[in-house]
Amino acid sequence: MLPPGRRRASAFPTLPLLLCLSLLLLTSTAHAAGSVLGLDFGTQHLKAALVKPGIPLEIVLTKDSKRKELAAVAFKPQRDAQNHPIPVQPGAFPERVYGSDALALQGRFPGEVFPNLKPLLGLPWSGTAHAAVEAYTARYPAVRAEQVRELGTTMFKSSAFADTEMPWSVEELLAMELANMRRNAEVMAGEGAAVRDVVITVPPFYTADERRAIGRAAALAGLEVNALVSDGLAVGLDYAKSRTFPEVAKGERPEYHLVFDMGAGSTTATLLRFQARSVKDVGRFNKTVQEVAVVGTGWDRTLGGDNFNQVIVNDYVQKFLAKPAVKSRGISAEEITSNGRLMSRLWKEAERARQILSANTETSSSFEELLPDVDFRAQLTRADFEALTVPFTARVAKPIHDALTAAQLSMADVDSIILFGGAVRTPFVQRALEELPGSSTAKLRSNVNADEAAVFGAAFKAAGLSPSFKVKEIRDSDIAGYAAGMKYLDGEKERRQQLFGTGSPVGHGAATKQVTFKDKKDFQFELYQVINGVERAVTLIQTENLTASVNELEKKFGCEVEQMATKFNIKLSAVDGLPEVLTGSVSCEVEEVAARGGSVGDTVKDWFGFGGKKEQEALKEDHEAEVDGPTEAVEASTLSDTSSQDSEATSTVTTSSSSGTSSSSSSSTTSSNSPTKSTKRIESIPLALSQSAQGNPQPAPAEMHRMRDRLAAFERSDRARYAHEEALNALESYTYSVRDFLANPEEHEDVSTVAQREEIAAKLEHTRAFLESESTGGDVWEELEGLKALVEPIRRRKWEAMHRPEMVGKLKRSLEQTEAFVEMMKGQLRHASEARKKAAEMTAASSSSQSATVAERDNDLAELEEPDTAAATHAEEGDEEELLPKYHSPADFSPYTDLDLDELESTKAAVASWLEEKEAAQEALAGHESPALKVAEIEEQAARLSEVMTDLVYRKMKQEGAGKGKGKKEGVKSKRAKGEGKKKEKSGATAPSSSATMSVVEAEETGSRTKGHDEL
Repeated sequence: MLPPGRRRASAFPTLPLLLCLSLLLLTSTAHAAGSVLGLDFGTQHLKAALVKPGIPLEIVLTKDSKRKELAAVAFKPQRDAQNHPIPVQPGAFPERVYGSDALALQGRFPGEVFPNLKPLLGLPWSGTAHAAVEAYTARYPAVRAEQVRELGTTMFKSSAFADTEMPWSVEELLAMELANMRRNAEVMAGEGAAVRDVVITVPPFYTADERRAIGRAAALAGLEVNALVSDGLAVGLDYAKSRTFPEVAKGERPEYHLVFDMGAGSTTATLLRFQARSVKDVGRFNKTVQEVAVVGTGWDRTLGGDNFNQVIVNDYVQKFLAKPAVKSRGISAEEITSNGRLMSRLWKEAERARQILSANTETSSSFEELLPDVDFRAQLTRADFEALTVPFTARVAKPIHDALTAAQLSMADVDSIILFGGAVRTPFVQRALEELPGSSTAKLRSNVNADEAAVFGAAFKAAGLSPSFKVKEIRDSDIAGYAAGMKYLDGEKERRQQLFGTGSPVGHGAATKQVTFKDKKDFQFELYQVINGVERAVTLIQTENLTASVNELEKKFGCEVEQMATKFNIKLSAVDGLPEVLTGSVSCEVEEVAARGGSVGDTVKDWFGFGGKKEQEALKEDHEAEVDGPTEAVEASTLSDTSSQDSEATSTVTTSSSSGTSSSSSSSTTSSNSPTKSTKRIESIPLALSQSAQGNPQPAPAEMHRMRDRLAAFERSDRARYAHEEALNALESYTYSVRDFLANPEEHEDVSTVAQREEIAAKLEHTRAFLESESTGGDVWEELEGLKALVEPIRRRKWEAMHRPEMVGKLKRSLEQTEAFVEMMKGQLRHASEARKKAAEMTAASSSSQSATVAERDNDLAELEEPDTAAATHAEEGDEEELLPKYHSPADFSPYTDLDLDELESTKAAVASWLEEKEAAQEALAGHESPALKVAEIEEQAARLSEVMTDLVYRKMKQEGAGKGKGKKEGVKSKRAKGEGKKKEKSGATAPSSSATMSVVEAEETGSRTKGHDEL
């Protein structure tokens, strides 16, 4: 028997297969227009890359055409007549700005600007949360932020809204920033394009609460998260997409590269293994794929560029307090650090100074009126800066040591250190990396874009996950940042078990834990993470039909309750890296007697060429072992109670990933020669499960709906404001145009009256007053249309008067050319009529002479040979066809007919009459009146005349080409006839010169056509 992939299928199932393929093609076509987004979610900046058909991996530009957006959003309050900020009315929304525009408002509205929100995302209700919020408010003292335990998030109060307005959560503010990036991507993708699918980069230390919070923010922004990818792995994907690596099957050593990422808020080290592997492809073929795997990670949550900026700010504050003018006022450090406007200026200048010191040895900063009537100027050298940052120098190497320890490797095994992030450019950071044991300057590499590699890697992964794109196959796998386990009640005892240790694979090759429980009634258990030695609940799983399923197995299949097994497949999710329950089932082994020969399903599969059950199971096992990773069986009975330490379960790696859920696995118990056989099979019933997120309080569906509605209303308010601003800009621009119009009355005196111009001047004054008043978008457009209604008719009359003479002249020349063409057609038609008459007369004479010639020839040859009636008849008919000319229709003489001539003459007459009538009407009008003869109407009449002319000319050109081909063929016949005539003369035949007569006719016909063409 042929293997499953090569078996010949019958012709009958071809139609169903083609229908299936058609559906697949339609699905592919539907997906082909999709776009995906990669998003680098940083503390200080957001970067996005778009993948769209025709746009491969392109950075999404901001509205200012920048390649990255500052992670900030601000509400701009309204102002009263005295220029004081006032809150909007309930249900209304203020102006909202992003990025650099938002930070520009810190000097005026420091409490309405919300930058760098990432450290506040998904904070647990603990001292850590309080510390993070306190650090944030210390940096931005004017921002009113607080941790709300009931909501499980940080809330922000804005004075731009009424006091009754619900505070904004950190997820809502981040959703605004993400929605802004999405809108920029849709503008780049083109009109009508929708961008929904996204892959977002996150730090490897993100917990379940933080990962869910960023997913919630993305959902509020209208995005669907296809995957969360760690920053280091995203950089590795960007590094690998244009490279190939050693093939481990050939005994080559993999490459190890360490991505050192120091950004504004945190530092991470990710050790990556790069290698190639030969894997099974379609049929018997193999293919080589690249693999990128995270083997170790380390991090420092609070080490980054903001720490370096903070020491500069502190230094500037101390130097400022030392000024005599400040001392004399008795100003304390607390007064300065609690001033939102002052601190925003100091932080902005501190970041600028740090960046300058990365390339220079000294810098200076100056502030005009940092306090009223007090200026400040400070000098800072690189040596002084590095002295201030000594406490941070020792912390640079720790993430790298942790990553190497997790991977059980040393720096000597690392091929290079890939530098990524803005803060890695700081000189003392690079020096600390060079001084690592086993490191050197040569190992520090800048072979990726230190700002954009992560966003490109995220976009590459997004394209790989989408069915709309085909990309280079790179199999990537991450690792769990925290250990994960489960706990449940066994009677009255609480039992727990660690299922996944720190460093367990996530993604390609990740293991599935198949946990077996002894429970036969509905129960619940909990999945958790171990964070800094403390268990944090992740998900609560509750069975809903276990009791009913056990009863069904017992009654329907006669299973013993003690022999039943309750199993759950648990895996680290490839989307967010969190433990999740894939499936649950309760099963038992039953025995049955079945007829040999296979099932109907196997017969149908074999008929369609898909192979039998065993062959398909073998293919399935190979595929799952190749892609999904192994399945490890864990017995719940081996779990320790709550007093014992967590330990990895004793597990067995199995080759089948469906041993507990398949209802078709069986083993033969009889001889193959028996007509029947006894089999044992697993009867399994899937379990219905409800899973609820644990940890921080999750928003109820009604609360999520409220947040979505409020964000949607805010977006509608933005669109209305943009439309209003667009209308105001259009109206203001048009007023300048009208002012110039009135300033040059001599240009329009001939097409307008004094009264009309005075009316326009009065309307212009009204419009200027209107622009200074409060108005809505609809009122603005109405005002603009009213002004245009007075000005545009005059401008149109001026334009008509300028272009009308030229267009009238062109139309008259077209009429003259048409008249000449009509005369030419008349001449051709007369000549064609005469040629047809003469040809008919010559054809009649030629036919009579040919008949006499044939009769004489038959008499001369009758005595020489036996008669062959069929051959003679055929020869006579052939001779007659060659000798007689044929005329098919009048088109053989002229491509035109009398109807064509009538149509052209009538069209020309109608156009000429219309022009004469309109010219007379136009002459009777004054210049300020609406024209009777318009340029657009002249163009319509010219197009009408041109259409008829074009059709006639095209017909003649087509006939000319056909005539040339026919003339060539008839010329060949004429030459053959002449040759046969010469042969007959030599043999003594006395045929009349019919061939010569036909040649004359053909020559006259050809000459007639040629003459007509030359005339045209």
